[in-house]
Amino acid sequence: MTLPQPEATAHTAAVPGRAGLLRRLLRSPVAVTCLVLLALISLAGLFAPLLTGQDPAHTSLTDSLAPMSGKHPLGGDGVGRDVLARLLYGTRTSLLGALLAVAVALVIGVPAGLVAGYYRKWFDAVSSWLANLLMAVPAIIVLLVVMSAVGQNTYIAMAVFGVLMSPGVFRLIRASVISVREELYVDAARVSGLADPRIIRRHILPVVQAPTIIQAAQMLGLGIVIQSGLEFLGLGSADQASWGSMLNDAFANIYTKPVLMVWPGVALAVTVAAFGLLGNALRDALDGSAVKARRPRGAAARKRVAEKKAPSVTPETAGAEDALLVLEGLKVSYPTAEGEKTVVDGVSLTVRRGEVLGLVGESGSGKSQTAFAVLGLLPREARVSSGRLVFDGKELAGLGRAELNRYRGRRIAYVPQEPMSNLDPSFRIGSQLVEPVRRHLGLSAAEAKAKTLGLLERVGIADPERVFNSYPHQISGGMAQRVLIAGAVSCEPDLLIADEPTTALDVTVQAEVLDLIRSLQRERNMGVILVTHDFGVVADICDRVTVMQTGAVVESAPVRQLFAEPRHPYTRMLLSSTLEDAEPRPALGPAVPASVATSMNTARQEGPA
Repeated sequence: MTLPQPEATAHTAAVPGRAGLLRRLLRSPVAVTCLVLLALISLAGLFAPLLTGQDPAHTSLTDSLAPMSGKHPLGGDGVGRDVLARLLYGTRTSLLGALLAVAVALVIGVPAGLVAGYYRKWFDAVSSWLANLLMAVPAIIVLLVVMSAVGQNTYIAMAVFGVLMSPGVFRLIRASVISVREELYVDAARVSGLADPRIIRRHILPVVQAPTIIQAAQMLGLGIVIQSGLEFLGLGSADQASWGSMLNDAFANIYTKPVLMVWPGVALAVTVAAFGLLGNALRDALDGSAVKARRPRGAAARKRVAEKKAPSVTPETAGAEDALLVLEGLKVSYPTAEGEKTVVDGVSLTVRRGEVLGLVGESGSGKSQTAFAVLGLLPREARVSSGRLVFDGKELAGLGRAELNRYRGRRIAYVPQEPMSNLDPSFRIGSQLVEPVRRHLGLSAAEAKAKTLGLLERVGIADPERVFNSYPHQISGGMAQRVLIAGAVSCEPDLLIADEPTTALDVTVQAEVLDLIRSLQRERNMGVILVTHDFGVVADICDRVTVMQTGAVVESAPVRQLFAEPRHPYTRMLLSSTLEDAEPRPALGPAVPASVATSMNTARQEGPA
């Protein structure tokens, strides 16, 4: 059974607030009309015993095909049953059957889609195969077989139909989750140490709500049509009134009393059209106010590195007593059509407490891949191996995600290079900052808010309360970077990894952010890994620097020594590429005398006479 599905893309719309969604729906005349009609139809079925005193199953041969009268306002059917009573009680059967089918489809499809889209691997393969198998089976044939086996029970048939509709829900949810699981704000949640169920509930579910609501409205209409079709074929419960059985009786008497086709036909047409139009109105309301995710990111979008091997170097001494992070022999590779491609090859580095280590190299040199390997954020297809990955005396290599979450956010923090992409557009900034604090420090909501407001003020935000209550699109890029720095240091980590934290900022804001990182590092005696390609930033803030080329370390030294006596040709080439001490460019044309320039400026200011 194939259903029309809302489009799921990488820029999936986030669900707006309930109050805002309701206001937008109420501004739409179509939505208001549909809601009123569906409310009236539902109330008519709910209060059927109050609206008619007739028994919908009572037959009377004397009232067969009776005309409209006080006793039978809409007349009688072929066996003398009251048409109005059957229409009102049939509303219950049709709506409850459709609701049951949709509920079963959602209960099966939504959790399976969330797990398959988020975790992938074997569950994704198995569940996708089962979904494809179910979608290939003719639904009506399955329903006929089930009803012949268990008897003519409308609700069992609709439950089975819900199972047959669940693959459509599964595929929609899975596609939505896959489009958002690699967003930077989801990575930021992982770095904060949040568990997978909490990430799915807080950051993934808001994305899949919108298409799920729209599809549910469409499935309700389809469920009513299928249920009525089964009843029309005489396969439903004989003792239950329904619109489909009314159509069956009307068809048998179409030449004698064709008006019997009108009442159930109108009820079906109005209800199905109302659900379909309401789904369209919901889509428009959600699309009209949704905040788009800024920029998708996945393993395929990262920079490819060259295959050329870098000269081997002697690893840094990793036995320092004050070493906070020791990384030896890190290797990261990815499978490709041509074979395995290594992007980080034998990287070794050490970060000591209270030290800022600059990780330098051109784009594609493996800097970010090294940082992500330490954080445990590499894609699942990455193949990682290392001789040692020791943090504060604890070996991290080989730890699962749950064990890494004890360190990420609490003891190892991360500042990304794209601040706007690392803030979830669905939530206010305050809620995103408070959650990791409560998770790791065990503070109450009030204490976490007070701590967060203090951090926002500490990072130089003039109006912390306003920023705390704002959505990401309501602040500037420089302010967003400050917010992420506040979030990174909120749990007082021992190690801060900053990946190009000033790339997208102007020069003035860059200087302020660097001063902020340096001052916070000194206050908390943090170790810092600063990933950058800017030697000016290195000279400004770093104590030591490690230079990378094509996935390998080519040189590592204190900053002053490296600038004064670079040993490796690649390092000398990078330093010679900077603009400091470069000869100024020659004039583009002959110099204009000062007197002439003054006359020209005066003429421009006075304008034509």
